[in-house]
Amino acid sequence: MGEGGQGGEGDKALQPVRRALISVSDKTGLEDLAKALDGMGVEILSTGGSAKAIAGAGVAVKEIAAHTGFPEMMDGRVKTLHPKVHGGLLAMRGNAAHETAQQEHGIPNIDLLVVNLYPFEATVAGGANYETAVENIDIGGPAMIRAAAKNHAGVTVVVDAEDYARVLDEMKANDGATTWATRKALAQKAYARTAAYDAAISNWFADAIDEDAPAYRAFGGKLKQIMRYGENPHQKAALYLTGEARVGAATAEQVQGKELSYNNLNDTDAAFELVAEFDPGEAAAVAIIKHANPCGVAAASTLKKAHALALRCDPVSAFGGIVAVNRPLDGATAKAITKVFTEVVIAPDADAEAREVFAAKKNLRLLITGGVPNPASEGWTAKTVAGGILAQNRDDGRVLASDLKAVTKRPPTEQELKDLLFAFRVAKHVKSNTIVYAKDGATAGIGAGQMSRVDAARIAARKAAEAGEAAGLGAPLTQGSVAASDAFFPFADGLLVVAEAGATAVIQPGGSVRDDEVIAAADEAGLAMVMTGMRHFRH
Repeated sequence: MGEGGQGGEGDKALQPVRRALISVSDKTGLEDLAKALDGMGVEILSTGGSAKAIAGAGVAVKEIAAHTGFPEMMDGRVKTLHPKVHGGLLAMRGNAAHETAQQEHGIPNIDLLVVNLYPFEATVAGGANYETAVENIDIGGPAMIRAAAKNHAGVTVVVDAEDYARVLDEMKANDGATTWATRKALAQKAYARTAAYDAAISNWFADAIDEDAPAYRAFGGKLKQIMRYGENPHQKAALYLTGEARVGAATAEQVQGKELSYNNLNDTDAAFELVAEFDPGEAAAVAIIKHANPCGVAAASTLKKAHALALRCDPVSAFGGIVAVNRPLDGATAKAITKVFTEVVIAPDADAEAREVFAAKKNLRLLITGGVPNPASEGWTAKTVAGGILAQNRDDGRVLASDLKAVTKRPPTEQELKDLLFAFRVAKHVKSNTIVYAKDGATAGIGAGQMSRVDAARIAARKAAEAGEAAGLGAPLTQGSVAASDAFFPFADGLLVVAEAGATAVIQPGGSVRDDEVIAAADEAGLAMVMTGMRHFRH
C-alpha cells in the first residue's frame, strides 16, 4: 500500500495521527503531551481525571462518554469498554469491509492511544488490603492497549511517559505521522507491559489464596538498566525491576562510581541479603563478598570493628570484592574500606564524611538502599533451566536458640551458642557444600561450594590458618571456634576435620542415617553439637 495504507514497510507505512485517546493514571508529562498534540491539530478524547487535567491546561478535550454516547458507570469500571472505542482502535486502515462497518455505526478511527494502568503493583507494595488491591486491577486499560497493539499497523500505542517525546518528535518530523518501525517497537512494549501487569496480579492472587504452585506462573518487570554484558563479555544482559517491595541492590540509589555490571549486581545482592541477617539494632554487621560467596562476615559494636574482623578472615580474597553493611556508613569505616580495593559498597545510608571519603575513589560504586531487607519476609526466586523455569519461595528460614536440639553429652556454652547461631546464618548464604567456622561474632574460615563436605571443612581450616598467620596471631583463627554445616554430615569424617581444626562446637541440620555415628564422634572429641532440623542448601 502507499503512504497512509496499512501493512507496508519502511517510510511508506507512515500513519497520520488525527485522533488520540488519552487515559492515564500517572499524569507525568500529560499537560505537555496534550498541548503538543493539540498544536498539531489532533483531536483528543479522554476519561475522568485525565480529561480534567487536559482541560485544566487549556486544551480542548472530548470526554469519552460524549464520544461513545454512553455514560461511565459502576464507579468507573465501565467507561471505555464500548464499540466506538475498540472499533476505532481495531479497524484496519484501508480495509473496505472495516471502513463500511465504521460508516454504518459511526465509528471514527483512533490513531493514537496513550494509556498507563492503575498502579496495582504500587498499591500491593504499599500493603493494601484485598479489596483495595482488587479495585486497582485495571480492565479497560489493558483491553485498549492490547487492541491498539494488535492493530499497530495503523495505531500508535504508548504505555510509558518516557515515550511521549519519541512519538511527538516523530510526528513533527513526518507531518503528524508515525513510522512503522516505531509502532512495532511500541506495540512490543505494550504487550510486555500488560504481561508484566497480569503477572503481578496473578502472583498476588496466588499468595492471597495460599497457592504455592499455580497452574501458570508468570514473572515480569520493567527495564532499569542495560548491562555492558552478562557474566562474560559475549553474553547480553539487563536488569528488570519486578515491583517487589524489598530494598536491595536492584532498587538502590547509586551515589557514585562507574556503571554496575551483571556480576557486580549479583554479588551485591548476595552481600546485602547476607548482612541483613543481623539486626542493625543489635549489632553492626559487615559482609565482604567475592563471586557471590562471603570472604568474611562479622558483627560488632561498630561498623569499623566489624569490617576489621570480616577482613581478617580472608584479606587476600577481599581484594576487588563487595562490602555490605547493615547500618549507615560513617567516615571511619569508609576510610577503612578504601584501604583495600573494593568494587561496590552497599549500605542503608552514608553520612557526609563517608560520602566524601568515597568521592576520592571515582571508580568505587556506592549504593544507598534506604533500609535493610527483612530476612524473614516471604518472596519468590526463579532461575531458568532448559525448557522451563524453576521457582521457589525465598529461603526465609531462621533458626533461633529455642529451635536447637543439643545432641551431645556436653551442651554448648553461652558464647558457643551465640557463635553457632551466627555461623549458621552465614552458612545460609554460602554456596553448598559449605563449612563455616566462627568465633566471637566473626567468621574464622569459610569453605564454599565444594562437592565434598570434608573438602569444605579442610579448605576453610587451611584458609583460617593462613589468615591467622597473616594477622600475627600465632594460631589458626579456627582455634577455639565453632563450626556450622549447611546440611547434615553424611559421615563422621567431616566432623573429625572440624575437630582437628580446633573447633569446640558444631551446628548442623541433622537427619542423616548416620547421625548416631556423628554424635558419637563428637562426644569422643569433646565437642558440643546442636541440630537445627533445617538445612540451607544454596545452589
